[in-house]
Amino acid sequence: MSTQAPTFTQPLQSVVALEGSAATFEAQISGSPVPEVSWFRDGQVLSAAALPGVQISFSDGRAVLRIPAVTAAHSGRFSVRATNGAGQATSTAELLVTAETAPPSFLQRLQSSSVRQGSQVRLDVRVTGIPTPVVKFYREGAEIQSSADFRILQEGDLYSLLIAEAFPEDSGTYSVTATNSSGRATSTAELLVQGEEAVPAKKTKTVISTSQISQTRQTRVEKRMEASFQATAMMEMQVEGAELTQQLAHKTPPRVPPKPTSKSPTQPSLVAKVTGGRQQSPSPVRHVKAPTPTPVRWVEPLMVVQSFIY
Repeated sequence: MSTQAPTFTQPLQSVVALEGSAATFEAQISGSPVPEVSWFRDGQVLSAAALPGVQISFSDGRAVLRIPAVTAAHSGRFSVRATNGAGQATSTAELLVTAETAPPSFLQRLQSSSVRQGSQVRLDVRVTGIPTPVVKFYREGAEIQSSADFRILQEGDLYSLLIAEAFPEDSGTYSVTATNSSGRATSTAELLVQGEEAVPAKKTKTVISTSQISQTRQTRVEKRMEASFQATAMMEMQVEGAELTQQLAHKTPPRVPPKPTSKSPTQPSLVAKVTGGRQQSPSPVRHVKAPTPTPVRWVEPLMVVQSFIY
């Protein structure tokens, strides 16, 4: 069986008590084996004989010292010591007895908050009052008991509710009450726990090797050279074609009327004027031989290759 030195999971807290009222010190202790507990007042061992009416108990790791009716003589410094075979630990606090009273008052009130699911949440308040107020936390009107999931902590006048891991069902209205013999005070706030949202899929990156990059780049260069060559050849062919068209236009022979293939009646417009009752014969037609067209010489397109520097 393993051993563990005593530790205080919840140390003593100082108390301000009204004269004639009860005053209580509490501490939560852990350790293995179970520690033995001793109480001290101003450095002296405290017992029922030394302080009549005092009540001392230790059960399930909870050590309690209670004085039913305090007087000014009870004021002082109280300590509790826990000891086992692995070591010891001590916690100390003050008791102040006063004739004055003061109702509870919040120096720091609860604050509303919004958190993500799975976050840790801490709700804090600071409270004063004479005698020391009793502080309780509630959710939707139901009192919260300290546990592993919902821990209630106290450090002087600072009271805290610690939620280890918040879920959407923990959302709601939280409140704190502080009560003593002189009055009662309440503070309220809202807690919103937002659920998880769908996370968009991450974009994947395609990784290629250096050789693939070089091959791709070379192919791209070849395609550019081929496209440039085709464009240049097309341009040269268009220029040569235009020049050839102009040359042919200048050398086109004159149009020759078609040679008649058969005799036809004389057109009215060609009828000669009759002079002295005699018809004039039409003049013979003179045929002109058309010049022979000059044969066209085909000019090979000039091949131009542009060099590319990469």
